[in-house]
Amino acid sequence: MAVLNEEQEMLRDMARDWAANESPVSAFRKVRANAAPEAFDREAYGAMAQMGWTGVIVPEEHGGSDFGWLSAGLVIEELGKTLSASPLVASTLAAAAIVLGGSEAQKTKWLPKLASGETIGTLAIDEGPRHDPAKIATKVSGGKLSGTKAFVHEAHGADLFVVAAADGLYLVEKGDGVSLSDRKLTDQRSHAEVVFDGAAAEKLESGGDGLLEDVLDRARILTACEMLGMAQAVFDTTLDYLKQRVQFNQVLATFQALQHRMADLFGDLAMMRSAVEGGLQALDGGFGVPRAAAIAKAEANRVLHAMSREGVQLHGGIGMTDEYDIGFYLKRARVLEASWGSTAYLRDRFAAIGGY
Repeated sequence: MAVLNEEQEMLRDMARDWAANESPVSAFRKVRANAAPEAFDREAYGAMAQMGWTGVIVPEEHGGSDFGWLSAGLVIEELGKTLSASPLVASTLAAAAIVLGGSEAQKTKWLPKLASGETIGTLAIDEGPRHDPAKIATKVSGGKLSGTKAFVHEAHGADLFVVAAADGLYLVEKGDGVSLSDRKLTDQRSHAEVVFDGAAAEKLESGGDGLLEDVLDRARILTACEMLGMAQAVFDTTLDYLKQRVQFNQVLATFQALQHRMADLFGDLAMMRSAVEGGLQALDGGFGVPRAAAIAKAEANRVLHAMSREGVQLHGGIGMTDEYDIGFYLKRARVLEASWGSTAYLRDRFAAIGGY
């Protein structure tokens, strides 16, 4: 496990307590029952902003705490454990894009608003059914952007879109020239197809040719943090269930075959944590980020897929019912596995980075 300083331990503990007490899975159930398109609780997001979580990676001169990516990952992991529905990941990534590629004017305009939670941002990248940043047809002419983004996370609550076009990343505000169509995915969170039709756009000029991949690497690592929290929650919940459930007059946890399965999952979880924390440390250290991001997300995909599947199976038939929370983790897992690169895509990317 990563070595944390005292401030990071306090941040992690605060996030853990808040998620458990103020945003448990029952809070997600309420958001789901409300059926609002934005699919998150504005009041809860406001509380996150007040605690400073929306500005963790934003420089101090622009209203953030500049506390680093490891600190941001600690918060996201704890929120992942309870499936907290919020645009925190999406908005943090939008802020990261501006930090990396924005002009001073763009940073001054947007970063304080994102750090305070006043503005919510998100990324609009993919145009097809699978993640492939090499296939982007969105165009900009005369400062007007046109194109369609197939799957945009947290689109309904977003005020600002960081949009990938053929020649770079652009900032587009929600308004004229921007229209949304709901995407109903299995995790029941906010997803939309977003059509940009002559929307006013400002280019992020400072990040160079690699800006898009730099932003995507951060998206992969931060998404892997949420997946890590989910995997830990599934493991803990399943283990508790096995220790309580009695079958054939024996507690399930006493069956050796089930002990072996849980032992395998425990090892997988340790490997996943190592990969994800390695990605966060690479971001903070500024070295080896592309490789670390590919490893972190690929390992997160592998382990959470197995963990969520085994969690449902080890709960037996009730694991498939809506009364039990375990199925929510499987559904969210399948969406996140496809986000910012499947395992096959990330393995190919890792090979390409190494020149193979």
